[in-house]
Amino acid sequence: GPQQWRPEDEPIIEMTLADLRRGDRARIESIDSRDKSVQRLMTMGLVEGAEVVYLNASLGGDPLELDVYGMSLSLRRQQARCFGVSRIGADPGVQRRG
Repeated sequence: GPQQWRPEDEPIIEMTLADLRRGDRARIESIDSRDKSVQRLMTMGLVEGAEVVYLNASLGGDPLELDVYGMSLSLRRQQARCFGVSRIGADPGVQRRG
């Protein structure tokens, strides 16, 4: 029969790492790994399911800096666009207590 539509199946073209703002926490959902430099980043922990925090971007936006499991990682915006993410809130360490 006709497939039932479920919101989580909707193929929204997701956010990428390049869309995050400082303090955003996100989970990597998909990776376009055709680029060799992207494959290298995957060996450094940027894999599907990994949670990252967007720390900063240089003036001009390149490179951008992420926290991956406590390790700081720099990548170019062009590479960042290869990582589809879902935003899972802001990092508690960046928020004020209250």
